[in-house]
Amino acid sequence: MSSRTSDRIATGVFIAIAIIIISLLVGLFYFILINGFKYISFHFLTTPSSSLMPGGGIRDQLFNSFYILLITMVITVPLGLGGGIYMAEYAKPGKVTDTIRSCVEVLASLPSIVIGMFGLLLFVTSTGWGYTILGGALALTIFNLPVMVRVSEDAIRAVPHDIKEASLALGITHWHTIKTVILPSAFPSILTGAILAAGRVFGEAAALLFTAGQSTPRLNYLDLNPFSPMSPLNIFRPAETLAVHIWAVNTQGLIPDAREVANGSSAVLVLSVLLFNLLARGIGSLVYKKMTATK
Repeated sequence: MSSRTSDRIATGVFIAIAIIIISLLVGLFYFILINGFKYISFHFLTTPSSSLMPGGGIRDQLFNSFYILLITMVITVPLGLGGGIYMAEYAKPGKVTDTIRSCVEVLASLPSIVIGMFGLLLFVTSTGWGYTILGGALALTIFNLPVMVRVSEDAIRAVPHDIKEASLALGITHWHTIKTVILPSAFPSILTGAILAAGRVFGEAAALLFTAGQSTPRLNYLDLNPFSPMSPLNIFRPAETLAVHIWAVNTQGLIPDAREVANGSSAVLVLSVLLFNLLARGIGSLVYKKMTATK
């Protein structure tokens, strides 16, 4: 077999794989959206759910999902970025560093149900908080932190050494070089890792079942006092997210229109993830241009 024929076969195989992957994604999105988009309405998005009467909405679950996402990323990104900087720039090669890296990889492969049980023991029972938004966010932080560390480390290591050496040759300190030269260059890859971690937060249910709970108290969205029991900003209240709501609706079957609510919630979840990705990439692009003074 000639090299040209081998090249054509390999090209065809990779194109076929790409078509299969794209077809699966398009088919999945089409199935979810075509079955759920017709149930999405202003009433559906702005009314609380009801376990007794049909026609309930997902207002509280949608807010809880974004609120837990915000708190989780506020905790995850600084810790993950700091861990990535340490592993890439400060950790010396050796058994200790290899052990830390192995532990991070093992933690990244743990099932979410295990993280949920650990969160139940530590953030629910031991602290005495009960089911809370903060407990769910901390459990998701454990879930996403290894991914953020590895992505940050790889992004920093991918920055050309010439850029770093040129900065150090000008007499700039190591930390200032990391802050003003390396991080801006690695920002697109770090942003991608943050978006991947955020996507896992949107779709996670198992860990939140045991930490954030399966219910939401009656909320007053005009009450912005974070210490009020009825305030949506209270991080020490239970919070059912959209993914948990979809699971509960399909398994408990208490809502008369369970199928419609589940289909509509699934479509909203997919659209929320898509919208978040687009907004994050758009904002990240503006930040990157400002950090690097590019047009």
